[in-house]
Amino acid sequence: MTTSHRFALRRTLTVAALSLLSLGTSLSHAQSWPNKPIRIVVGFAAGGTTDMMARLVAQGLTESLGQSVVIDNKPGASGNIAAAEVARANPDGYTLLVAPTSVETVNPHLFKSPLLPSRDLTPVAGVGKSQMYLVTKPQSPAKDVRELVAQAKSGKMSYASAGAGTPPHLACELFKQATGTDILHVPYRGAAPALQDVLSGQADMVCDPGISFPHIRTGKVKLLAVVSEKRSPFFPDVPTVGEQGFKGANLDIWFGMWTPNNTPAEIINRLNREVAKALSSPTLKARYADLGGENVALDTAEFKALLANEGKVLGNLIRDQKITVE
Repeated sequence: MTTSHRFALRRTLTVAALSLLSLGTSLSHAQSWPNKPIRIVVGFAAGGTTDMMARLVAQGLTESLGQSVVIDNKPGASGNIAAAEVARANPDGYTLLVAPTSVETVNPHLFKSPLLPSRDLTPVAGVGKSQMYLVTKPQSPAKDVRELVAQAKSGKMSYASAGAGTPPHLACELFKQATGTDILHVPYRGAAPALQDVLSGQADMVCDPGISFPHIRTGKVKLLAVVSEKRSPFFPDVPTVGEQGFKGANLDIWFGMWTPNNTPAEIINRLNREVAKALSSPTLKARYADLGGENVALDTAEFKALLANEGKVLGNLIRDQKITVE
C-alpha cells in the first residue's frame, strides 16, 4: 500500500470515528433529555391566545417531563422575531417555538426576512386551533349570510381586522372571494380593538377568533356564520358560510410547536407524545374552551401536511388579492 493510500484510509477512518462519536453524543443527549428547564419562545405579548395556549401546554409538559417549562415572550413582526431566535438556538430540545401556523404559511409571503420557517425550523406538533366567526354589528339588518351579501352588493360596507396579514384579515378576504363582494378592509392593532368598533357600530363586520363569545351570548353582536368547514362546538346551531351557499370561506387558526433544525428525532418524537398527553387533559380542554379554542392535537406528519396545504391556499390568496402589510 502506498503512502498516499495509507493516508487516505487513515483520514476515512478518522472521519468515520468522529461521526460515530458525534452520533453517540447526540443519542446520549437525547436519552438524558430533559435534564434542565425548557424554554418555549412565543412571538406575541402575554395574555393573547397564542401566549395562553403556550402556557397551558407548558404546564402540562412540566408535569409530565419533571422539568420546568417556561414561557419567554418575544413579540414583534407577527412572530418572526421569536421564530428567528429559535432557528438560531442549539438543537438540543431546550428551546422551542409555539406560534400560529401563519408564522410559516403567511409571513414569508408578506415580510422581507432571511428567515424561512419551512427551511429553518422543524415542525413538532399541532397544539390546538380556534375557529373564526363572522360577526356583525348589532344594528345590521342581515339575519344570515345571504342577506349580508345582498347588503354588501347594494351599498358600501366595511370589515375590521386584527391587522394586515393576520388570520382574521385573511378569513374575511376568503369570505369576499367566496361571495363576490367588495367590502372595505379597516385594519386595527389586534382583535380586541377590531371587535370594539363592531360593537360600537363603526365597522359592519369582523371575522373574529373567539373573543366575541360573551358579546354573542348577550346579543351585543350578531353571529351569522362560522368561517370554517365544520360547525363550532360552542355554537352548534350556527351554520358555516359554506352551508349558507358560499363555498371556500374556510380558515381555522392553528397553533403549533417547532424546534431548531437538527434536533434529535428521539426528542421530537418524545415532545410529540408529551404534547398529545397534555392536550388530552380535561382541565386543559376547559381552559382552551375559555379562549374559544379546541384542544386538537396533530402529530408531526399531520402538522406538516396542514402547513403545506395552508401555505398553498393562503399564498395564492395573498398573491391574487395583492395583500400587503403596509
